[in-house]
Amino acid sequence: MVVTNICCVGAGYVGGPTCSVIAAKCPDIRVTVVDLSQQRIDAWNSDDFNLPIYEPGLKDVVKECRGRNLFFSTNIDEAINAADIIFISVNTPTKTYGLGKGRAPDLKYIEAAARRIANIATGNKIVVEKSTVPVKAAESIHRILFANTTNGVRFQVLSNPEFLAEGSAINDLMNPDRVLIGGEQSSSGLRAVEELSWVYEHWIPKEKIIKTNTWSSELSKLAANAFLAQRISSINAMSAVCEATGADVGEVAHAIGTDSRLGPKFLQASLGFGGSCFQKDVLNLVYLCEALNLPEVAAYWQQVIDMNDYQRRRFANKVIGCLFNTVTDKTITILGFAFKKNTGDTRESSSIYMCKYLMDEGARLHIYDPQVAQEQIIADLTHRDISEKSERGKFKMATTLETETEWEKVSKLVKIYNNPYEALEGAHAFVVCTEWDEFKELDYLRIYNSMLKPAFAFDGRRILDHDSLKNIGFHVETVGHKTTLKDFLPITP
Repeated sequence: MVVTNICCVGAGYVGGPTCSVIAAKCPDIRVTVVDLSQQRIDAWNSDDFNLPIYEPGLKDVVKECRGRNLFFSTNIDEAINAADIIFISVNTPTKTYGLGKGRAPDLKYIEAAARRIANIATGNKIVVEKSTVPVKAAESIHRILFANTTNGVRFQVLSNPEFLAEGSAINDLMNPDRVLIGGEQSSSGLRAVEELSWVYEHWIPKEKIIKTNTWSSELSKLAANAFLAQRISSINAMSAVCEATGADVGEVAHAIGTDSRLGPKFLQASLGFGGSCFQKDVLNLVYLCEALNLPEVAAYWQQVIDMNDYQRRRFANKVIGCLFNTVTDKTITILGFAFKKNTGDTRESSSIYMCKYLMDEGARLHIYDPQVAQEQIIADLTHRDISEKSERGKFKMATTLETETEWEKVSKLVKIYNNPYEALEGAHAFVVCTEWDEFKELDYLRIYNSMLKPAFAFDGRRILDHDSLKNIGFHVETVGHKTTLKDFLPITP
């Protein structure tokens, strides 16, 4: 097979950026990204390049390739038929009901994509599993494809997991640490692996392309995210010890990070990890271990999630405790709602949990984030089980009393701002929940003068100049640092 045409089913955080970079690096290959959502495809095709996701550098790549060899469409069947390689990049959320609720991935979108490919394809295809899936999911896709094909079409199913970090996805795609391709260890399977490898070799050195069997590739994705999440939970566990003893977690992290066996990455104590992958993949691993009758292994990885939940609740309790053990009717400004900087993604963001904990105590919240839309914030705070989105992107009340109460609470307690200074005016305290660079540059003297006194600053990301804030007059609390009497006094030379 000579690869001339690639189709990607799913125009989300993985499919859109991945295929945009492939199009940029492989100008002789036609790349079509398809999705059922007309609204999402329209955003990818918008004249002003107001793309449906925010990612630094993505707009420039799309501008370069769109209309040349990069296309976005809702004509799924046509794109599938024309493609030599088909990426499946659909959502795989954690199940919210039934067997495996709260742990197992919901593979209904994967299955639907596989069935559609089987029904539409009229020629041989390489189908690439790009979504995060449990081990042996490729085998399930393979069975669906072959059980539903009657016209002699032959499929090869590969696993090619993404290792993107939101906020740096374009750089990760341009300069990856590695590309992992897993396939069936047969002559035809190995040929399919080589075909996909040839696409990546347009810009990635061969030595960075790792070829394995399918199951090793699938498990490696879960293992990588589990190890990273574990590292974050480990340093957050140390932050609790630091606050109890007087050690500083920044100094501890530096001492640990200088050990060449460990290195400095993912040792930044914070409110906890968020995003679409870490929690979902660790829970997926927990469920897999339970299904394999490995309860001790499952309990080990479950503790990573439990520590993350504990860190969020612990910091919320710190806010409440410092504000004289009550935040009822007090105004607290939340700086940052995305789960990390340089993205508008709010999935599993610690900000959501922080807001909900504080609202449960009756706090009034002013929320500011430079990239997250007001509608998204409202959706997260009322949650999809409590509200539903209309086709026009507006939100309507559901019919249950529980839902009405939740909407009333958010409506009464939450205000969303487009300007950080307006969000901070008249507040009792602010909490830095996302490490946006702009929060380091704000005029905190102006902010202090506009806030109620005593003015509290809670740095959940350890990004601010604490000495400067103390000199202005703020009471400063941060993750991994025990506050003592001297912390209330201005810093003198």
